[in-house]
Amino acid sequence: MALGRHGRISRRTFVGGATAVAAAATATGFGTATATAAPAPGAAPASGAAPGPGPVPAPGPSGLWAEYLDAPYTHPQIPYVGAAGARGGEGRMPRPPVVADVRAYGATPDGSTDSTPAINRALAAAGRRGGGTVLVPPGTYRIDGYIHIGDSGVVLRGAGSGRTTLKATRSLTELIGVYGSRYGGDKSAWSWAGGLIWLSPRARHTSLVAAVQAKAWPFEGWTGNKRDEWTTLTTVRPARRGDRTITVDDPGALCRGQFVVLRLADDADHTLLEHMAGGGAGPESYVWDDKTKLTSYVPYEWPVRVRSVRGRRVTLERPLPLDVRPAWDPRLISGYAPLTGSGVTGLTLEAVETPQSPHLLDKGYNGVTFQCAYDCWAEDVVVRHVDNGFGLVAASACTLRRTAVEGRGSHHPYFCREGAHDNLIEDFRIAARTVPAPAGTQLHGINVEGLSSYNVWSRGLMEMGTFDTHRGMPFANVRTEITVENNGRHGGDASAGPLYGARFAHWNVTVTNGRAGLVKIDTVAPYSATVGISEVTEFDQTDVPDFAGELHARVEAYGAPGAVRPRNLYEAQRWSVDLRRS
Repeated sequence: MALGRHGRISRRTFVGGATAVAAAATATGFGTATATAAPAPGAAPASGAAPGPGPVPAPGPSGLWAEYLDAPYTHPQIPYVGAAGARGGEGRMPRPPVVADVRAYGATPDGSTDSTPAINRALAAAGRRGGGTVLVPPGTYRIDGYIHIGDSGVVLRGAGSGRTTLKATRSLTELIGVYGSRYGGDKSAWSWAGGLIWLSPRARHTSLVAAVQAKAWPFEGWTGNKRDEWTTLTTVRPARRGDRTITVDDPGALCRGQFVVLRLADDADHTLLEHMAGGGAGPESYVWDDKTKLTSYVPYEWPVRVRSVRGRRVTLERPLPLDVRPAWDPRLISGYAPLTGSGVTGLTLEAVETPQSPHLLDKGYNGVTFQCAYDCWAEDVVVRHVDNGFGLVAASACTLRRTAVEGRGSHHPYFCREGAHDNLIEDFRIAARTVPAPAGTQLHGINVEGLSSYNVWSRGLMEMGTFDTHRGMPFANVRTEITVENNGRHGGDASAGPLYGARFAHWNVTVTNGRAGLVKIDTVAPYSATVGISEVTEFDQTDVPDFAGELHARVEAYGAPGAVRPRNLYEAQRWSVDLRRS
């Protein structure tokens, strides 16, 4: 990957790459219009771009967007994601004062010794001081263990992804032990969990690792290994999706700035799951009872901060993701305290190059994972030769910005699961693999599953992979302004239930190989929006709808990526003056 000044990934790097890939696709006849990512300010157009086979439609406003602005928080097909990401999607992450340099704790930038203990000592010392930045100066550091950021306000900062490299030599299987699936079988849970840089609150992390080592395969979210470590703060009165202010029965345990979790339990008729699917005849006639993996994902747990408390009226920092109904026993609860205000920036994590493992048998050469984290981030980070790249596991309101997955090929380059909500992945890149895929391996792409909701993938270049909606009925997620060589496959077994819940939006997507699957979703995803994607056809893995009857899906500007306005759905929501006034 080309790097900008100071050895960092620049936004221009991603934009230029996406432009070149889209231009190459047009030259080979894919699609009906030349479509590129938005150029960086002052950037020259890609050289050698051949004209498309047909005229490019003149850019014009989307009728669906205009319709959306009339009901931004309750539109039936388009979710509100304008507040996704750390600190509400803030462009510049905090830079806390430097409190430690890993060399002072014994780390060696020449790769001659294992620097893991030194880096972890420096991070723990920063945590004891109440937070701060831990510097990893230029060099190559050997990592024979894994790095854990377990205290809030701690940032691990390298000198840039082209200047600071952590060379990881061992897998999580070697370091922690075999991690089996809580659903049985011989699968390795390192295929979708954990990281060689792992950001998770210290207490939750200790509990999780102890469960793995005891072979008591855990749930991984906010309420503990058995989902029973929580306390009710108050019950909640009925409210509607999109409301920011709710009425509670007892505000005595609440205060401004407090981190809480909204808990919604399903009822015997599965009306909560029906609501997540958009409601109506299709979800009502769907057989939910035998979807045992899916039903294990409820109650739905949505973390949020309290903005204000005025009597029994409580205002939240984000609008409600779903209706709140008495049948779902709605309550605000406390679980494990989150990791907040922590991050990793400016480095490359490179695992020892081993062949990719057979599907679902990953050893855990994983990249950077956020777990039970809130308002945390990664920026200018590259991972290479990993089983799984960047993970969001029961993480919410986190930002991954200017990140990349490179090397021998990954199972999940990006994974978002176990009730991960309101996250932002922007200016990301999945590089083409450097070696052929071994037999029996699997490539997914940008993964979302397990009732995860309101996540955004924006301004991405995917030289391989797909939009891996992995069953477990994720809902209300957005993929926008992405160029993709759509050659991956989705996963998910039948017990995980539907591929899609309601309000998936794919907006301005250039498909360089003309494959429809998982990108053009109007025939499979209920209450979805497919806007401004390349002209595509069905081949390879082809899906059928999970729900019978009318899907209420919308399609607009088909065959014209780049021509639709707004170009980027997330950014338009974030910056629209009309929306902010609504």
